[in-house]
Amino acid sequence: MTAQRPTAKPARPFFSSGPCAKPPGYSLDKLATASLGRSHRAKIGKDRLGLAINLMREVLELPDTHRIGIVPGSDTGAFEMAMWTMLGARPVTTLAWESFGEGWVTDAVKQLKLEPTVIRADYGQLPDLDKVDWSNDVLFTWNGTTSGVRVPDGEWIPADREGLSFADATSAVFAYDIPWDKIDVATFSWQKVLGGEGAHGVIILGPRAVERLENYTPAWPLPKVFRLMAKGKLAEGVFKGETINTPSMLAVEDAIFALEWAKSIGGLAGLKARCTANAHALDKIVAERDWLGHLAHDSGIRSHTSVCLTVEGADADFIKKFAGLLEKEDAAYDIAGYRDAPAGLRVWCGATVETADIEALGPWLDWAYAELTA
Repeated sequence: MTAQRPTAKPARPFFSSGPCAKPPGYSLDKLATASLGRSHRAKIGKDRLGLAINLMREVLELPDTHRIGIVPGSDTGAFEMAMWTMLGARPVTTLAWESFGEGWVTDAVKQLKLEPTVIRADYGQLPDLDKVDWSNDVLFTWNGTTSGVRVPDGEWIPADREGLSFADATSAVFAYDIPWDKIDVATFSWQKVLGGEGAHGVIILGPRAVERLENYTPAWPLPKVFRLMAKGKLAEGVFKGETINTPSMLAVEDAIFALEWAKSIGGLAGLKARCTANAHALDKIVAERDWLGHLAHDSGIRSHTSVCLTVEGADADFIKKFAGLLEKEDAAYDIAGYRDAPAGLRVWCGATVETADIEALGPWLDWAYAELTA
């Protein structure tokens, strides 16, 4: 017997990652501003880049002690910029519980030859954060995009730390409260919770990170796109919209649109509420099905944005077919788990997704599972 398709499809598709998940009411017409087609070095270009920085500060509720810069290469470029320019002054500890954290381990070990202390945990779990030696510089992902695991808060980061805290926060910012007094370096990109375009990264520097930059010169050469120092001083222009290389002003306008939308729904509180509501709606779907589970069993460390699910008896081939069925029906896109993660599903619950669409996903999951297990 063939399983019946649900009678109502989700009003909007699902995304396992943020690049295509636009805020409600998104319209390219709203991007038609005078900055498009102009140089980023013209006054209007600098003004728009500065506006994007100011809006990020406002929505993130970032204190004046921290600087914001728009840099090349998405979150990856921003985090590698931080590693290449600041590591080497102290011993290093790297935490890895998913694929991107492992990427920073690879950079530290194979590229920078730093011989870091590596603390790992399996997908779905966190390492013992109390064992971190904060006399070291410490690298970690706040929200593991490929594992669905996040740090619970910043309580494990001491105020009197000797080393710097480096947080890859790309799918965490705008979704959680980040204790900025505990963060020396944070990086992210616009295409996650804001649903913006990729290509550009954002780096946030606290005063201790700036002090490191001004008092330490790494032993290795730095590519031009990583250089935050000029004539022995911090290149302050980078943090006012004078980007190191040429940005896409279309992507900048897209980010401005998303940030203004965020303000219209209540700013950070509104964004967090939407992420939390979506995650709770997905929790309910999982709880009602004995063949579905969370990769992160502990709800206290479970992501509210990139939620990773297990499917009973599934291997990579099953998940590929499962995701393919849903995509063919225009019911859900790109929900197969990350290639390096255990076979399963990954559902994006960021702020640009409507909770009603998460709720509508349940019957489609039932249908696809029945089709493949009949």
